[in-house]
Amino acid sequence: MKKQKIVYQFFRYNGKKVKAKREITFELRLSSRLLLDEICFNYNKAYLEKQINRSIDEGNKSDFLKWSKAYKTFLWE
Repeated sequence: MKKQKIVYQFFRYNGKKVKAKREITFELRLSSRLLLDEICFNYNKAYLEKQINRSIDEGNKSDFLKWSKAYKTFLWE
């Protein structure tokens, strides 16, 4: 598998162009991916809770069953 690299070019006022390559560290990529996953998980869970509460307040049983079925995937604890 080929490594992903970021290429920067620095231009001097006098002289040739210099190319510099920098790799993104595995730890940084992993931590950012985990953080993004946690943010999405919490947002989706809060959204489903909001929809469930709204359907309870309105007394809509079909919507409550639909949203509670989707919410069950968040209750794997």
